[in-house]
Amino acid sequence: MKKTETLQAPGARLYYELQGSGPVLLMIPGGPTDAGIFAAVTPLLAEHFTVVPYDPRGNSRSVPDDPALEQDIDVHGDDAARLVAELGGEPAYVFGSSGGAQIALNLAARHPDLVRVVVAHEPPCVRLLPDADQVAAGMEEVASTYEREGVPAGMQKFNELIGMSEQDAPQGPPSPEQQEMFGRLMGNLGYFLGKGVRPISSYRPDVEALRSGSPRIVVGIGESTEGQLARRSAIALAEQAGLDPVVFPGGHGGFADAPEAFAARLAEVLRG
Repeated sequence: MKKTETLQAPGARLYYELQGSGPVLLMIPGGPTDAGIFAAVTPLLAEHFTVVPYDPRGNSRSVPDDPALEQDIDVHGDDAARLVAELGGEPAYVFGSSGGAQIALNLAARHPDLVRVVVAHEPPCVRLLPDADQVAAGMEEVASTYEREGVPAGMQKFNELIGMSEQDAPQGPPSPEQQEMFGRLMGNLGYFLGKGVRPISSYRPDVEALRSGSPRIVVGIGESTEGQLARRSAIALAEQAGLDPVVFPGGHGGFADAPEAFAARLAEVLRG
């Protein structure tokens, strides 16, 4: 049975959910999404873990005191650390998707005592790419396009840059919970484009700290994301950290479009 809670953090009230029993598995969504993006996979993982998806500050139900502030990956990492501490302080398993994987990597590097294993699924750490300056200029154009022309134009530019299309979206009719989440997501797009694209894409993980071996780091890639920017970034991170990337079912959001296979793979990887 799912429970919902909030945690007061400096500058924001954080919304999170709990389901299942066993060791904590913190689930960090990316971009403009929230805890609802994991709705299909959470009950499957709850057979093995206390699954804790949450809304990063500024998204949906995690309300910041000042929404005009630029997003800061260190602040996001500290929020994740506060959640783990609130849940008992024992080292947690952590899964992060896309920009949420950037947060997970920050948490592992800066609060390693709170983490057992991090699975960073397709983090957009574009600063590690050989064409980093070109991609960074593209991200700047995404934000500038949003500021000039609004959300639809900004998202079109963003999707072109990262190499995603409507074909990459989950297929089939959405569930009522997915429909509700989609409505919240639409309300987050302006915050993502205006306050998130620049800091999320410019964050450079502390590769040296991640190479230490504690906590264990797993870099995930989607089986159907060949050529996409996030996959290229993930592979660059794995190479620089001396890791072999692990293939997960589905695409960039495989937890939504292939939940059963994704959950089985994630549980296997977390247990080592």
